[in-house]
Amino acid sequence: MRTEFRNESFVNFKDDRNNAEFDRVLEQTEAGLGKEYPLIIGGERILTEIKAASINPANKAQVVGVVSQADVQYAEQAIQAAAAAFETWKRTDPNERARYLFRAAAVLRRRRHEFSALMTFEAGKTRVEADVETAEAIDFLEFYGREMQRLSQPQPLTVSQEEENELYYLPLGVGVIIPPWNFPLAIMAGMTMAAVVAGNTVVLKPASPTPVIAAKFMALLDEVGLPAGVVNFVPGPGGEVGDYLVDHPLTRFVSFTGSRDVGLRINERAAKTQPGQKWIKRVVAEMGGKDAIIVDQDADLDLAVDAVTLSAFGFSGQKCSACSRVIVHEKVYDTVLERVVERASRLTIGAPSAAGTDVGPVIDEKAYLKIQEYIEIGKQEGRLVLGGGTGDPNGFFIEPTIFADVDPNARISREEIFGPVVAFTKAQSFDEALAFANNTDYGLTGAVISRSGANLEKARREFFVGNLYFNRKCTGALVGTHPFGGFNMSGTDSKAGGRDYLLLFTQAKLVAERF
Repeated sequence: MRTEFRNESFVNFKDDRNNAEFDRVLEQTEAGLGKEYPLIIGGERILTEIKAASINPANKAQVVGVVSQADVQYAEQAIQAAAAAFETWKRTDPNERARYLFRAAAVLRRRRHEFSALMTFEAGKTRVEADVETAEAIDFLEFYGREMQRLSQPQPLTVSQEEENELYYLPLGVGVIIPPWNFPLAIMAGMTMAAVVAGNTVVLKPASPTPVIAAKFMALLDEVGLPAGVVNFVPGPGGEVGDYLVDHPLTRFVSFTGSRDVGLRINERAAKTQPGQKWIKRVVAEMGGKDAIIVDQDADLDLAVDAVTLSAFGFSGQKCSACSRVIVHEKVYDTVLERVVERASRLTIGAPSAAGTDVGPVIDEKAYLKIQEYIEIGKQEGRLVLGGGTGDPNGFFIEPTIFADVDPNARISREEIFGPVVAFTKAQSFDEALAFANNTDYGLTGAVISRSGANLEKARREFFVGNLYFNRKCTGALVGTHPFGGFNMSGTDSKAGGRDYLLLFTQAKLVAERF
C-alpha cells in the first residue's frame, strides 16, 4: 500500500515565475496545435476518412486538432477489442492495475502545465481553472489506485467457526465511457481509470468539443505501458456511435456525465435487453444541476459575495455545480445584490490564455446561442442588473449576467442554462428560502451562508442535494474530501471521488468453504 492519499496542491499564479513558466508552455503548445489524431482500437491507430476539427472557443479561427471519427463498424471493432482484452485484464493483480494509475499520475504531474495549456486552448479554461482540473485528474488517479488496493484486501465478514468465508470484488466487463466537455481531463480520466483499475476494459467516446485532451491522455496511457485494448478511443457522433455502444449486448455498463436529456436517453436505451445479452446493464450517470446558494439574514456578507461570484462565474458558469440561483433573505437582499453586481462587474473577460483573465468563452456556438436565448427569456422574467451582452466576436464570449427579482417558478430559476447567468430571488424567511431552493427537478449542489446553527441544521435535514456546503461556495469539490454526485434529475448520485465509487464498476462474490 502507498502512503495515505493527499490532494494535489494548486499552482500559485500570483507568483510571476509560475506565470512566466505557464506562458512558455502555452507558446510551445500553441505551436503544436492542428495535428491529426487517430482512433485507437486494440492498440491500432486508425485514421478515417471522416474527420472533425476541434476549435478554440476563444478564437474560432484556430484549429486545436483534427480528429478521426468512428462509425458503427469501428464501434463494433472497439467493443470486440475491449472484450478480448478483458479476458486477460480481469485476471491482472489489482495492485498491478493500480500501479498503472500511479505511473499515469506521475507523468501527469511532471507535464502538468502541458495538459493545462491544452485545456486553455481547447476548452477555454483560464490558467487557474485549467490547473485546478489537472490537479483533480492527478487526484482521481492516485485516489482510485489506492481504493482498488483497499478493495482487494480481505473484506470484513462475521466470523463463522465452521467455514472460511471471503468476499471478492470482481470487474463487470466491457464498459462505455461518455465524459463531458466541461472537465475534459479530470472527469474523463476519473471515469475511465476508475473502471479500468477495477478490472474492466472500456470504450472511451470523448466529448465532441474536447477530443484532443482525451487523445493526449491516451498517449499518456501508452507511455506508461497500459496494455492494448484496455482503453479504446473512438470519437464520433453520439447519435450514431454513442447509441450503438450503449445498445451493444456486450456492453456491461455505461458511465456517463453530461446533460439531463442525453443521460435519460442513455438510461432508457440501456434498460432494453438486446439479443444475446446476459446481464442487466448498469448505468452510472451525472446529469447536471440547478444549484442555489441561500444567503441568510445574519450571513457574513463578504463571504456570501465571494461565494456567489466564484460559484456563478468561474469557467463562465459551465459547471454542473455552478451557482445559477441566489436566494436571499429580504433583510439583506438589496445589499447582497448590489455587492455581487459590483464584484462581478470587476471581472475581466477575455482570452483565457492571458494571466489576468477571470472569465473566458463558453464552449461553442450551440452553447453561445442557447445562453443568449435564456438571457432574452430572463429579460421577461426578471430585472437585468448586469451584463446580458457578448464580448469579442472572434470567440464565444458572454458577459457575466445577473437578473434580480426573479420568481422561483420562472424558467431561469428552474432550467439549467449552463452559462454565466444567475437569478436572484428574495425570500421572506429561511423556510421560504429552503422551499425555493428545493423547487427544481435537480439536486446536485447547494450552499447556505448563515451564522444560525438552527438554520444550518434545518438545511442539513431539508436541503435536498447530494453535495451541500455551509459558509463556502457550491463549486470546487475535492477528491476524497467531497464525494460528488446528486439526487433527482442530477443523476444516480455516483459519488465520484469517494469510497463508494469503485463499487459501481464491480460485483461482489462471496465464497464460503466448509471444512
